[in-house]
Amino acid sequence: MKPENQNFFSRVYEVAALIPYGRVTSYGAIAKYLGAARSARMVGWAMNASHTMENIPAHRVVNKAGLLTGKHHFDGTNLMQQLLENEGVEVIDNQIQNLDKLFWDPFIELA
Repeated sequence: MKPENQNFFSRVYEVAALIPYGRVTSYGAIAKYLGAARSARMVGWAMNASHTMENIPAHRVVNKAGLLTGKHHFDGTNLMQQLLENEGVEVIDNQIQNLDKLFWDPFIELA
């Protein structure tokens, strides 16, 4: 991994670690907070690379529509959904319900 990517991934992990229990955010929201609004995909790569790390709640990061687009990167068929549901987040057809209420925007919350 390039050093600049590693630094970006570290910054992504710092933000992701702050997502509260029972809340979700998006790849794009993290990218925007980090001043790299066009790097949502890179945030996704960071989340995928974080599965062996403790204290990085990658399951709380979804796409902007609330879809569990990263679920195939979790062990087990529905692990991402199960982790969210264990936190009281309702998921139907791979989509977060009440996204507007559950959405955690680091740009606002960490201002």
